[in-house]
Amino acid sequence: MTKKALFVFNPCSGKGTIKTKLFDIIDILSAVGYEVTACPTQKRLDGYEIVQKKGESYSLLVVSGGDGTLNECIKGLLQIPEDKRPTVGYIPTGSTNDFACSLKISKKPIVAVGNIVNGKEFKCDVGRFNESCFVYIAAFGAFTEVAYGTPQQVKNYLGHMAYILEGIKRLSNIKSYYLDIEYDGVQVSGDFIYGMVSNSTFVGGVRSYRNHDVDFSDGLFECVLIREPENAIEMQVMVTGLLMQDFSSKGFYTFKASRINIQSKEKLSWTLDGEYGGDHINVEIENLHKAMTIMLGDKRPQNIDKVAELL
Repeated sequence: MTKKALFVFNPCSGKGTIKTKLFDIIDILSAVGYEVTACPTQKRLDGYEIVQKKGESYSLLVVSGGDGTLNECIKGLLQIPEDKRPTVGYIPTGSTNDFACSLKISKKPIVAVGNIVNGKEFKCDVGRFNESCFVYIAAFGAFTEVAYGTPQQVKNYLGHMAYILEGIKRLSNIKSYYLDIEYDGVQVSGDFIYGMVSNSTFVGGVRSYRNHDVDFSDGLFECVLIREPENAIEMQVMVTGLLMQDFSSKGFYTFKASRINIQSKEKLSWTLDGEYGGDHINVEIENLHKAMTIMLGDKRPQNIDKVAELL
């Protein structure tokens, strides 16, 4: 029986380099027995619509694009009954590719597709965010507008440097929010300038956690809140702490949780996987334990060599 693969790709992601690799990707998938249906995304939410409508009919879903494209496709995947969801293969072609960096997924398209066909299945947690979802991060506050506020053309040309430059521009506009937070029976309140709920070792192209601190399938998110600093020196300590993965200063509040409720007195802008996630007063976040099965590469190089021979 012929296996079927749904290949959803964003032709504009990164510098559009995926366009020159399409034949090779389809050729490799076909060589191992897949009948491939290729669907380019043309506008926002195309990935969601394609996967939601067609995904159930395929055993493999291959996604090529940045973190935003992956988010759309996984959001569509979650609309499919769990026992009928296709296995996911990811070919990262975005500007930052945090999720791919965290799981050590190759940024080279041919190597990535080789790992998809020769790799091993890995069950990964996904986050529910109210009626939406996130693959690796939901965040609010300082710098979170940088990801979706940076023009795509600038991201394409400057890559990660685009995020840094945009972040510097916004330093003077940092605002605090009074929040009531409850997680797994614990309550905390206060003024915070930043918060992230993540399942990733990289955020914004910067390593945010050491590898041993994050388990992608333990049913728990790693959470960081930054309290409002009292002065510029405290602000510097917190920014340095974020970059150096040192959350020991008094301004940081860290915890792990499977379910988090966050209430604010005013609408709070969120980013989900680097894309605008809407403005919310009340947010319910839940860890969907092992909701996605993704193919990860076997590190043995001979497996990739076998695929390369097909080209």
